[in-house]
Amino acid sequence: MVGGLVSLSPLQALGIPVALLGSVFLAFGAQFQQRGVARVDADSRADAKTGLGVGHLLALARRPAWLVGTLILAGAIVLQLLSLLLAPLTVVQPLGALALVITALLNARATRTRLSNSAIRAILLCVGGIGVFVAVAAYTTTSIPIQTEQLVIVLIILACVLAILAAGFVLFRRRSPTVYYIIAGGILFGFVATLAKVVIDRVQTIVMHGFALAPGDGLTVLAVLAIIVAALAGSYLVQTAYSSGSAALVVAGLTVIDPMVGVTIGIVVLGEAVAAPSWVGIVFVLAGAVAVLGVFRLARLKESAPA
Repeated sequence: MVGGLVSLSPLQALGIPVALLGSVFLAFGAQFQQRGVARVDADSRADAKTGLGVGHLLALARRPAWLVGTLILAGAIVLQLLSLLLAPLTVVQPLGALALVITALLNARATRTRLSNSAIRAILLCVGGIGVFVAVAAYTTTSIPIQTEQLVIVLIILACVLAILAAGFVLFRRRSPTVYYIIAGGILFGFVATLAKVVIDRVQTIVMHGFALAPGDGLTVLAVLAIIVAALAGSYLVQTAYSSGSAALVVAGLTVIDPMVGVTIGIVVLGEAVAAPSWVGIVFVLAGAVAVLGVFRLARLKESAPA
């Protein structure tokens, strides 16, 4: 570390291209899954505002496009976990926002239309903001051993979030499903990434100590269970969002909310930017704001485009 800057090792830097490849998988997986959901909705003429029922889910499982998308998304998850194993959360998590750029290009090719100048400007905002964010994070953040107290804090926050989202699901599912499902799914997947990073770090510590368990390591098992619950709930919410919104809108929401949740927890709770100089926080906020602006502009353009 020099002057408050932290340089990634070559192995840690490898997490960046792995995360980028995961973004490619995310974009393609979202496209295939949304296509499968749209075809099931067209066949069943189901009301998207009621959410996905058991019959709807079984129909999805028989759709090749949805199954292919699920396999691709599984690959995206594996790549994300590998990137979290290699690099700090604050470095690799924001790279998922590039999936929206890829989604825009895929949509343009599928509809045989050219990207407008407005879309290109939005993409440049997204890429520029994320590029600055990651470049600064790569030299100012580092993975540090996760303490038991930090894991307890994350689990308590997740429990509160699940309770709030469950109440929202009951109260608002028939009023504004797409927005709710996207926001809720993004929040949950942000926690999935954060807890995955915590579990990976704690398992590494256990292995380094010859698989000797220390007091508090039972929380690691609880964290794994929390990951499963959050992932399943988030997946349901995302699949329901596909029923009433485009892949571009869903990916836009997820790629904004998911990284914001993950990075915020990584900085505030896990202390990955504890050694960073004070100006770094300002850069993070400005770069993140630029990326968010680009993502929402791109999503709005895709939503307003004619079908």
